Amino acid sequence: MDLELIQRKIYGIRGRRVMLDFDLAEMYGVETKSLKLSVRRNIKRFPSDFMFQLTAGEWDALRFQNETSKRGGFIPYE
Repeated sequence: MDLELIQRKIYGIRGRRVMLDFDLAEMYGVETKSLKLSVRRNIKRFPSDFMFQLTAGEWDALRFQNETSKRGGFIPYE
């Protein structure tokens, strides 16, 4: 995968650099659902701040800023 393409999929949210679940799943060639399941099954392997759920306002701002309104969501890890 092209480095520039990966860099375009890194967003600034809450003062952190993050990637969205559907972008990570695409990079690894798996469904978003499968990625989430793998993370949940192996949650102890990840640092506590590895993922968080976007608020509705954060998601809307990101969608409108980056024209991603037709694509999926975020990693709910609760």
